[in-house]
Amino acid sequence: MPTVDTPPGTGSARPVETQAEMATRRFVEVASRIEPIAESQCDRLTRGQNCDYLIVVDDRPGQEANAFQTLDAQGRPIIAFNLALIASVQNADELAFVMAHESAHHILGHLAKVEEDAAIAAVIFSGVAEMSGASAADVRSAQELGASVGARTFSKEYELEADQMGTVLTIMAGYDPVRGADFFLRLPDPGDRFMGSHPSNAARRTIVQRTAAAYRATN
Repeated sequence: MPTVDTPPGTGSARPVETQAEMATRRFVEVASRIEPIAESQCDRLTRGQNCDYLIVVDDRPGQEANAFQTLDAQGRPIIAFNLALIASVQNADELAFVMAHESAHHILGHLAKVEEDAAIAAVIFSGVAEMSGASAADVRSAQELGASVGARTFSKEYELEADQMGTVLTIMAGYDPVRGADFFLRLPDPGDRFMGSHPSNAARRTIVQRTAAAYRATN
């Protein structure tokens, strides 16, 4: 890690370096505990699905805090965090919950479901436009609109499902998902907007609390 030169006596370089080192250690430790739990549950709950998770850091500067799940060309699940999100979490429980939430999306097959929802809606919207005599350009626009609407139709439900499974994965890895869900308190609340992609922060914290209580009562 490069050292920032500062004038003698300022003492400002070391605290910044220490904070970065702390964030790095926390990320590595959390990933080392969440990844095997996610992989074991993926193997247990799915059939024929690639469960060899790869957790990566997107180090491009200037991005808004974000984490997401995707697949590489071979179908391997990728969990990506950017630097802004890693810096924004206040403790290991928050980082663990976000990591478990993204891991749960893969176990639950949400990427494929979103693609299917988008494809069905695109066909419906473009078909209606075509039957109404719309131009080729308007049919394409309707198809694009349908794909966008379809991708969002069940997105709130998928997010809550991932919160629920992520809660269990977080507990299994030895972290506290209720404390981890405090991360939502610092996010802009999407509320309950029509066709919004995420449920309200209150709804998400509630399902985490209920799931954690139910799991702990039976395990």
